[in-house]
Amino acid sequence: MNRILILGIGNVLWADEGFGVRVVQALQRDYDFPESVRLMDGGTQGLALLPYVQEAETLIVADAVDFKNDPGTLVELRDGDVPAYLGAKKMSLHQVSFQEVLALSELLGRSPRHLFLVGVQPCVLEDYGGSLSEPVKAMLEPAMARILGYLAEKGIVAERRPQAAAESDPLAISAYETLRPSTEQACRGGDARFLALRGE
Repeated sequence: MNRILILGIGNVLWADEGFGVRVVQALQRDYDFPESVRLMDGGTQGLALLPYVQEAETLIVADAVDFKNDPGTLVELRDGDVPAYLGAKKMSLHQVSFQEVLALSELLGRSPRHLFLVGVQPCVLEDYGGSLSEPVKAMLEPAMARILGYLAEKGIVAERRPQAAAESDPLAISAYETLRPSTEQACRGGDARFLALRGE
């Protein structure tokens, strides 16, 4: 069985950094896949993803990637071109980049035979709690289409569900955007009480 892993990596708490996770969420919501295909929200799990990557014969990755292109540009890469481009930035000093996960899987002698990356050039990364910027959000459907097209090349057909499943997850993009507190409530511009004390 051709074991295929579709992996969304990134952090939904940092605006466009969550693009890869949002792509996988949308695929899970809208399509049914054969048993040989696993979809996974990889988040920022780093080395915890290693066993899943090693099990895959084909690894498909969705991510926000700094290609030095115009914001919102969608790019796809295959096989040997993939590792050099993964990841827009590290959001913390302890975060392991996905390049390191791929390198370690190869070093251990068990790595995917085929790699496919769909990446978007991010617009906004420094907005904690923010959703995808509009140019990046507009690339969700095209990114899904690229992934489905790649699967079709391998003879894998995903069946679109007649009606999308209801999103009950509070981290689903619709709920996430609706429930975000205002700037004043979240003190994203700085806590005025602290600033006033500092100014005295």
